[in-house]
Amino acid sequence: MLTPEIQRIVLLVALAVTGYFMILAWNDDMQENRKPIEYEAAPLAAPATESSVPDDTPAEAIPSQNPVSDVPDESLLVEEGIAVTAETPAASANGNNLVMVETPTLKVWIDLTGGDIVRVQLPKFPVELELPDTPYLLLDRSPTQTYVAQSGLIGPDGPDSTARPRFEAESSEIFIAEGEERAVVLRTAIDGGELRKVFVFRGDDYLVDLRYEMDNRSADTKRAGMFAQIKRDSRPPPTDESFSLAPQPYLGAALTTPEERYFKIDFEDIDDDGPMPRTTVTGGWIALLQHYFLSAWVPPAEQNNNFYARRGGDGNYLFGYTGPAQTVEPGQTGVWEASFYAGPKDQKRLEEIAENLNLTVDYGFLWWVAVPLFYILDWLYEMVGNWGVAIILLTIIVKAALYPLSAAGYKSMANMRRVAPAMKKLQERYANDREKLSREMMALYKKEGANPLGGCLPMLLPMPIFLALYWVLFESVELRQAPFIFWIEDLAVMDPYFILPLAMGASMYWMQTLNPQMGDPMQQKMMKMMPIMFTVLFLFFPAGLVLYWLVNNILSVAQQQYVYRKAEKAQAAAKS
Repeated sequence: MLTPEIQRIVLLVALAVTGYFMILAWNDDMQENRKPIEYEAAPLAAPATESSVPDDTPAEAIPSQNPVSDVPDESLLVEEGIAVTAETPAASANGNNLVMVETPTLKVWIDLTGGDIVRVQLPKFPVELELPDTPYLLLDRSPTQTYVAQSGLIGPDGPDSTARPRFEAESSEIFIAEGEERAVVLRTAIDGGELRKVFVFRGDDYLVDLRYEMDNRSADTKRAGMFAQIKRDSRPPPTDESFSLAPQPYLGAALTTPEERYFKIDFEDIDDDGPMPRTTVTGGWIALLQHYFLSAWVPPAEQNNNFYARRGGDGNYLFGYTGPAQTVEPGQTGVWEASFYAGPKDQKRLEEIAENLNLTVDYGFLWWVAVPLFYILDWLYEMVGNWGVAIILLTIIVKAALYPLSAAGYKSMANMRRVAPAMKKLQERYANDREKLSREMMALYKKEGANPLGGCLPMLLPMPIFLALYWVLFESVELRQAPFIFWIEDLAVMDPYFILPLAMGASMYWMQTLNPQMGDPMQQKMMKMMPIMFTVLFLFFPAGLVLYWLVNNILSVAQQQYVYRKAEKAQAAAKS
């Protein structure tokens, strides 16, 4: 017959197992409910009409000169242009209003009305592990989503100031191979000349160069400037991988300003405060961020530009810039340039494209810790080829670097364990005299060389690294869908079976049994609840982060036991 104590243990184990399976079932239901029903891109919405200027074109962005004009002074105007050789386009691209350009890294749809980029898919990034052949959909213009990249020429002779121009292309489908570079040329006739909108794609890059060329064959001087903007609704991405109980990634815009290298402005900022005052920046960029991916307009680095953010009349949000106005003399060709990036938050590539653009990989206020951690982690991955193993090695490196400081803390805790019996007697003797108890405790600490605060050091030291590594794992696209071993197929999401969080909680409880029992009974009970609270919290954290904390706990226990044994031997030797 089972004793009452064994019956209690069996009951607790049964309740724990039941609770575990209930959490698994609840998690499966939540995951199923959050999945979009259809991953395939919806039909593209109808293009803007040519009869009127769309609301999302910056009205009078380059007005005539006046004291409050946004137009840069004439010293910034471009006087010379460059020519582009291209095949003569067909009279009509098979009647299709869209041009599809496919490279190994991008699949882009361009609307011939205005030449806007209205859809972008990323073939190298599956929407999820179970759908390896379905590329991630970043930009889209559909009945359920508005997220497009627009550009045009505005001003006195800018065709987009009156109506979006209708371009023609040499083909409705263009395929570009790995390592190949190709210009996709859109053409349209304008008053007294021709306008070409040239997209330059590279088969191995997410950056697309854009160039406007205006041939002025008339007898009059032309004047126009370029705008480029991202138009988006405020809905989260339809394939958002974040979980409702986990910290949510930032969704909104960012730019660099003379005052701040990385300035964020989200949809609520515009709703609450109205349009962002236009900011003049030499070079600069403006980006739309979401989890792991972004799109960004990048003007020439030496050019002065006015950046803005506002809400359009149709309820969508507009983040963009206007460049300097340019005068094109008769017989000359005016050229306006920009680049558009649509792809992953690859901080190495973003750093090459524009100054401070790599800051869109947002590691928070501990970026100065997170950036070195990422580069060490990336270096370890290059050696071992597994992000999970790289995280374990990084944990060992961090633990080794902090060893002297944490060893001092554990030595202090060993002293506190040694004086714990005497401390308990003092608490019993002076239970009703707090002042006397405090004096006697301080005398005991001084006599035995114990420091009650020294043991806090091992717990506090890893916290900045833990927070920084959290943002590294949460923000770095390199860890998206990165497998570890067995059931961990994606280190960037939570453990589907909660094995790592439960093991982490067990290791934390193990550590707690080694620590001296400090404080009154109520404080001791609260400390005993900490492993449970942390386990519940870590259930929904990325598996890679829980792996780091688990390995850190195991190493801490090993170090703690080593220091304790060493201190006990030293104490025994001193007595002998």
